[in-house]
Parts: sequence; C-alpha cells; structure tokens
Amino acid sequence: MTIHKGIRTGGRSARVQQSVHAAVKKLLESHDRADVTVPMIAQSAGVTPSTIYRRWGDIATLLADVALERFEPDEHLPDTGGFRGDVLAYAELYLDEMSSDLGRSMLRDVVATDDNNCALRCAELITKRLVVLAERAVARGETPLSTAFLIDGIFAPMVYRILFSETAPDNAYIRTLVDRCLPAD
Repeated sequence: MTIHKGIRTGGRSARVQQSVHAAVKKLLESHDRADVTVPMIAQSAGVTPSTIYRRWGDIATLLADVALERFEPDEHLPDTGGFRGDVLAYAELYLDEMSSDLGRSMLRDVVATDDNNCALRCAELITKRLVVLAERAVARGETPLSTAFLIDGIFAPMVYRILFSETAPDNAYIRTLVDRCLPAD
C-alpha cells in the first residue's frame, strides 16, 4: 500500500493527515505501540477507521508515516568547517536521535511496513542531508566522497546496529566508521 502523502497539499486531506498524525503521537505518549489500534486513532482524530485504511492501508504504514514525519530535523546541519567534520557531526546527531527508544521505535515502524516507499523516504532523508554537506564541501573547495559510499560505510552499519544489536553503537564506533571512509589528513 502506497502512502498517498503529497497528493493534495491543503484542504481536507491535509487536515485529516494532521489530525491523524497528532492522534497517533498523543496515543503513543500514553499507550504501548502494540496497544494502539486504528479505531482508537480514528476516534481520537475525529475520522472514521475507513478513512485511515483508505489513506494508509494498515497501522504499520501509518506508524511509519508518522515516524518519517518525526525524522524531519528542526535544526540546521552542523558546519564544522570541513567535510569530514560535518559528516562526523551529522552521524553523531543521527546516532543520538535514532538510538533513543523513540528513534529505535521509529526505525522499526519504517522497517515493519510493507510499503517500500517508507523505507525509500527514510533513506532519502539521509541522502538529502549528505548532499547538503557535499555541496557545502564543494563550495569550500573540497572534493567530497559520494553519498552512496558514505551511506554504505557509515549509515547502513549504524542503522543495522541500532536495529539489531542488544546495545546501540556509541560515538567511538561512529568515529571508527567515519575514519574508514574519511581518514583524517
């Protein structure tokens, strides 16, 4: 089931998405994720369950959509004066956010949905930020490595460990990954 996010940018569709997302966030503050149901969300959002099923298809896709909205950062990307430092600072910020209980839950929601679009959107968020860091590096006269290389070398192993290890990686592990991809001069 593909999330129909973005088909309409305003009006009733936007209000429904906003109220459903708000209901999910509020319910997750007071209930375990496994206990939250579509009828509970619908009642809290003031919509019918069929509205939720029509738009999102299932609860896993809805939770993934809400998680992806939370992935959008409010802060600006770090600017350390060099590409390596910027990538390290961003990777540490990403680790801090995604290794929290909420971050792990959000990543699991994205992975749990059958909608591949959610995973693609999640990957796109990292890619966009690395592109910004690369463009900044080029403007400073640096030659950055490809975003695909950085994702494969830093972010993929980090996400794997966040999701599948008993304990989340720490900043020392992230520095090791960055050192492998971007050795210090």
